[in-house]
Amino acid sequence: MNFAISYSGGKDSALALYRMITGGHNPVALITTVNTQINRSWSHGIDGELLLAVSDSLKIPLILCRCNADGYGQAFARSLEKAREMGADSCAFGDIDTDGHKAWDEEQCKKANLNCVLPLWKQNREALVHETLSVGFRAVINVIDCSILADSFLGEDLSAALVEKIKAAGADPCGENGEYHTFVYDGPVFCSPISIETGKIIDLGTHKAIDIIYKK
Repeated sequence: MNFAISYSGGKDSALALYRMITGGHNPVALITTVNTQINRSWSHGIDGELLLAVSDSLKIPLILCRCNADGYGQAFARSLEKAREMGADSCAFGDIDTDGHKAWDEEQCKKANLNCVLPLWKQNREALVHETLSVGFRAVINVIDCSILADSFLGEDLSAALVEKIKAAGADPCGENGEYHTFVYDGPVFCSPISIETGKIIDLGTHKAIDIIYKK
């Protein structure tokens, strides 16, 4: 398949991309949604400079899907059309087991006349985290649900030991319920690691984020 991928910058989309590439499929585009109110990616809060650095290291063109909440679906549909024009016949997603997400993915692909592919679908959440680590991805926790996880998790590199601490805190080890998000800065599909440093912690109310800064 020639595929685009809905790429958040986090561990699940990185693992989905890895599985697609190692399965012999050809990536033609990363599609990343950007919240126009804050000019950062939705949910993961990654700025444009970092997203471009990831695209450059992966050697995969980036489609920035800029939108607000009301126009999210329409903007994503336009991005899928652009990916199809670039040669995509399919779009991959990193969703694991939320039925509503799967239905949305399939509907968007149907409208764009693309195959919908979910490489991680219905697989064990914790096993997926450990697979991400075992194949060599490196990721930093950059968003937490502060009702579940402490500020001390922010800026920490994901590791097997940290996954155990996440579980001990009462969170899903994969963060699939929104307990945490990550930014992947290196791994087997990267040509070179993204050099980063952490900045200030930002209080978002129910969640907190730590600024991830691209070191040129």
